[in-house]
Amino acid sequence: QVHLAESGGGLAQAGGSLTLSCGASGSISSYNVMGWYRQAPGKQRDLVATISRGSGTNYADSVKGRFAISRDNGVNAVYLQMNSLKPEDTAVYYCYLGEFSPRRDYWGQGTQVTVSS
Repeated sequence: QVHLAESGGGLAQAGGSLTLSCGASGSISSYNVMGWYRQAPGKQRDLVATISRGSGTNYADSVKGRFAISRDNGVNAVYLQMNSLKPEDTAVYYCYLGEFSPRRDYWGQGTQVTVSS
């Protein structure tokens, strides 16, 4: 079983910055991808960014150039640096870990990010 624990959410003003952190513990496969998704009230959960163990990244168009994802394989952690925040970035942000063999998905509890205008 894998456990994900997020930290770093909170309140920011538009144009400000926040950094999210997530640590994974448990029996983690060497072949995995980590990342962040977000869910705004009344909307579906959407991809924000993912990163492979080899540091290959994928971003949602809405955050490209503003957000940066990184990971530390030594401690099974993933980070999301969020700059130039906008009110539309307000959502619950979920840490994600996906394993490929066998195929499994794990989610954190979520951390609230609120951006005021």
